[in-house]
Amino acid sequence: QVQVVESGGGLVQPGGSLRLSCAASGNMISIYDMGWYRQAPGKERELVATMNSQHATNYAISVEGRFTISRDNYKKEVYLQMNSLKPEDTAVYYCRANILTLSTKIGTLWDPYWGQGTQVTVSS
Repeated sequence: QVQVVESGGGLVQPGGSLRLSCAASGNMISIYDMGWYRQAPGKERELVATMNSQHATNYAISVEGRFTISRDNYKKEVYLQMNSLKPEDTAVYYCRANILTLSTKIGTLWDPYWGQGTQVTVSS
């Protein structure tokens, strides 16, 4: 059974930094895109940053230049370095990994697996 677990959230002052980590574990054949999404109270979940297995990246415009996504394919981990944090970055941050397992339906390349979320609060 595949698990995706995030860590590293917390409370930080505006302008500060945090680093989130996410690890995928379990029986899997391959991991495709890994990335971060966030959901603020009363808002829909939105993409923050993703990285494919070749390390190509995609960022939300609101975080470009401040956040950096990285990945260790061997460890099956993805990270999000968040700098120059703003109050509007406050949200629950979720890790998502698109993973191929023996349970993936034929004709489907992968299934999405989500972590439980980690709270990031930016406040003075």
